[in-house]
Amino acid sequence: MTTTETPTVLETIAATRELVRSARAAGKRIALVPTMGALHDGHLALVARGRELADVVIVSIFVNPLQFGPSEDFERYPRTLDADLAALAGSADAVFAPTVAEMYPGGASQTTVHAGPVAERYEGASRPGHFDGMLTVVSKLLNIAQPDVALFGQKDAQQAFLVKQMVADLNLPVRIEAVPIVRELDGLALSSRNRYLSESERVLALTLSAALRAAREASDRGESVAAARAAGLARFDQQPDVRLDYLVIVDPATFLPLEDDATGDGLILVAARVGATRLIDNAPLHF
Repeated sequence: MTTTETPTVLETIAATRELVRSARAAGKRIALVPTMGALHDGHLALVARGRELADVVIVSIFVNPLQFGPSEDFERYPRTLDADLAALAGSADAVFAPTVAEMYPGGASQTTVHAGPVAERYEGASRPGHFDGMLTVVSKLLNIAQPDVALFGQKDAQQAFLVKQMVADLNLPVRIEAVPIVRELDGLALSSRNRYLSESERVLALTLSAALRAAREASDRGESVAAARAAGLARFDQQPDVRLDYLVIVDPATFLPLEDDATGDGLILVAARVGATRLIDNAPLHF
């Protein structure tokens, strides 16, 4: 299937399955890019990678209520479908944009996916139930679209890890690929929530990428996990207006914290609040 100027908008599961059936009958490979909309260049990088890997690219746009806590920003999360469709023109073949009632006709899923113990750490500790809700909707999307490959952003590293774990544990016939983080020229990781930041808050938000850079510089110098972590934390000490949630260095194979004297690959994860906006970021390290 070739791309069209405007992606086909599919509002129902039945219509999406019909498109998938037709593509399969023609021997086409399918890529799925799950999103919550408010698309930016990071999302478009996922779509571009999907285009490289498959003949048909489906982008889902669905703000999933199950992954928002009661005090989080579900109601004000940006919903920009017309702009998203314009951004996807010429790259995605179809956009699956269901309503909440279409995805959860009974009001909520009676059956959910439990994300396991890793989901109780880091993002999961700050957002209880978030990853159960995320994996539940991802499992539904994978079942609906039945893709050969699904693309996720590396910025949400814990999410990508847990999706891969679910796919392996449940023997789902799909390959999961994490696409590298896309950043602004000054280092800020692209995020749909960046639009919440005021001009002064955006400057403060650079503390996250500065902390990652400091930790990477320490690891590049051959310093320990403990020293790299301390270098990252020092950046937050210099910016008390940025409220650190967590900064941790994990083993990317298990997502468990690395010991202070560990060697090998690491991944530094950080989350912080700038004003009312909560941001996350990460970067690979080596010790």
